[in-house]
Amino acid sequence: MQAKKLLTFLAAGIGLLVVPLFAQQLGNGPVRIIDLALLYVLLALGLNIVVGYAGLLDLGYVAFYAVGAYMFALMASPHLSENFEAIQAAFPNGLHSPIWLVIPAGAALAAFFGVMLGAPTLKLRGDYLAIVTLGFGEIIRVFLNNLEYPANVTNGPRGIGQIDAFHIFGVDLGKSLQIGDYTLPSVTLYYYLFLLLVVAAVVICYRLENSRIGRAWMAIREDEIAAKAMGINTRNLKLLAFGMGATFGGVSGAMFASFQGFVSPESFSLQESVMIVAMVVLGGIGHIPGVILGALLLSAMPEVLRYVAGPLQQMTDGRLDASILRQLLTALAMIIIMLIRPRGLWPSPEHGKGAPSAAK
Repeated sequence: MQAKKLLTFLAAGIGLLVVPLFAQQLGNGPVRIIDLALLYVLLALGLNIVVGYAGLLDLGYVAFYAVGAYMFALMASPHLSENFEAIQAAFPNGLHSPIWLVIPAGAALAAFFGVMLGAPTLKLRGDYLAIVTLGFGEIIRVFLNNLEYPANVTNGPRGIGQIDAFHIFGVDLGKSLQIGDYTLPSVTLYYYLFLLLVVAAVVICYRLENSRIGRAWMAIREDEIAAKAMGINTRNLKLLAFGMGATFGGVSGAMFASFQGFVSPESFSLQESVMIVAMVVLGGIGHIPGVILGALLLSAMPEVLRYVAGPLQQMTDGRLDASILRQLLTALAMIIIMLIRPRGLWPSPEHGKGAPSAAK
């Protein structure tokens, strides 16, 4: 049995390593879609800690994504040097912070905001918690959209560009890498970086799930009053869930900023938060393989439906807008799936399972 599992993991690992090499034959577009899908997997795994493990409905998770992205954009671009004389004097060529500094800073700042969100919401549950977190996400987006006066920190709706690509061990991920006669494009290099982060996130989530902290989160999710009566410090564990989940969002945001080379408030709308929550619910709340499946499916579905919406638009002589039609088809697909599989595509085998009856 162990040998069979080892062969399965080995085959899966080889498959993940060669996926971009085959997709590259169709151009950079498919590889770029896979890259963004991996980022959504990372975001969904982080939200699963808050929603799936601790049972705290968070509709403002995209705020942590935005915090990480803007942290990287400010620390790895000439924007601050161009708008602040003191920084210009200290860094005449602009801020170009190394990856080993920027990523921990983005994760730490996102975790701080996560604790700041969790602290005043400890008494809230269900719909009330969802409304507060939704408002928090919108506050961050509006804040980023307007923080260009009196000091131009975020450049407002125009966003921040000229963001550095990652440099790892002397390799510039923003440029193609030549290995002998074979060329690895930038999107393929980012794929391997994102894949490494997703694997690390999966390991962390599995370790958390089977730890005392994970068991305490699940106890809070099932019955907070009973968990508190059993001596679990619900306040600290809720704050830890918000902070840990936000850390994943901050790292994902830093990856997104470097990958895109540009960030703006439009990328962090409420629709993004709702989509990330839908990934967790659609795949299976609290089940890591299901969350990964839901993230991959919902991130790739709009792109796949692009090939369906075009012919349908032609059939109606252009009376239907292709982008709206894609959203409609995505929503219908989600409704059908949730009607057929109400617990998700790949639900946890233990979630909702009753206690075994006592032997007579």
